[in-house]
Amino acid sequence: MDLRFGYGTNGFTNHRLSDVLAVLSDLGYDGVALTLDHGHLDPYAEDLPRQVNKLAGELAWYGLSVTVETGAPYLLDPWGKHEPTLMSEGAQRRVDLLRRAIWIAADLGSPTVHLCSGAAPKGLPEEDAWKRLTAGMETVLQTAEANGVALAFEPEPYMFVDTVERCLELGERLGGHELFGITLDVGHAHCVEEIPLLECVRLAAPQLLNVQIEDMVRGVHRHLEFGDGEIDFVPVLAALGELGHQGLVSVEIQGGSLDAPEVARRSIEFLRRTALNAPKVQKEQREQKAQEAVQEAQATQ
Repeated sequence: MDLRFGYGTNGFTNHRLSDVLAVLSDLGYDGVALTLDHGHLDPYAEDLPRQVNKLAGELAWYGLSVTVETGAPYLLDPWGKHEPTLMSEGAQRRVDLLRRAIWIAADLGSPTVHLCSGAAPKGLPEEDAWKRLTAGMETVLQTAEANGVALAFEPEPYMFVDTVERCLELGERLGGHELFGITLDVGHAHCVEEIPLLECVRLAAPQLLNVQIEDMVRGVHRHLEFGDGEIDFVPVLAALGELGHQGLVSVEIQGGSLDAPEVARRSIEFLRRTALNAPKVQKEQREQKAQEAVQEAQATQ
C-alpha cells in the first residue's frame, strides 16, 4: 500500500502548531492537514509571512507534507458557523479567506486548498444558490490558476453541497476546470450518502485530491475514533490503493483534542493494521472485476 496518512490540526487545538508537527512526526505520519484558524496559523495575523516561513522550515525539517484546509467554523463570524459563504451577501469575505489560503498553500508547498460550501441562505432559490456559488468559485479559481494550487471541494453533511454527486455538478458548472477537485470525507459519505460508501469512492475517483477519514454512525454527524462507528475500513483503503490515490488520507477527529497524542497514536496504529489487510481485498476486487468483464463479454456474444 502506497497510501500516505496525515492528521488534522483541528484535532490538536490545545497544542502549539510546532508541537503538533513534532508529535505527528514521532508517530510516523506522512503529513498534516492544516486548518487555518486563530489558534494555529491565523491567515489574518500581522506577522503572517514570518509564521508561514517558519512553518515551511519546520515541515521540511520533519519531512511532513501538508494540505491547507479552510474548515474553521467560526474564523470569519463568531456567531455564524461557516459564515459567510460564497452564497451569502458578504461572500467577498469568504473569497478573501480562500485567496489567502491559496497564497499560504503556495508558500508551504501544499498542492491543494480544501473548502466546502456552507449552507445556502434561507429562502434563496436553489438555482440562485448554484449561480452564486459558481460565480464565487470562478473568482477564487483565478487566484488558484495564478499560484498553481488546486481547490479540493468537500461534500459536507447538511451543507448546500452535501454529496459527491452535487460536488460533481459544481465541477460541471465550472466547465470541468482542471484545478477543481474533490475532498472525500469517508465518514461523511457513510453518514449521508444514499449510494454505498465504496461507490462514493469510485464516483469521486477521477477528481479525487484529498481524503479525510474517521469512523461514523449513519445519520449522525459525529467524528468518531476508528472502531467506535460502523465503517469497514479494509475495503475503503483497498479501493483507495487500487485507484492509486496520491494525496493525503488525513484523520479528522476534531473532538479528540483533550487526548490528542493518544488519539493520533491509536489512529495511525489502526490505519497501519488495516492497510496490511487491504492488498488481499485489492486482489479480490481485481479478480471480481476480471470475472465480471468475462461474463459481460460472454453475454454479448
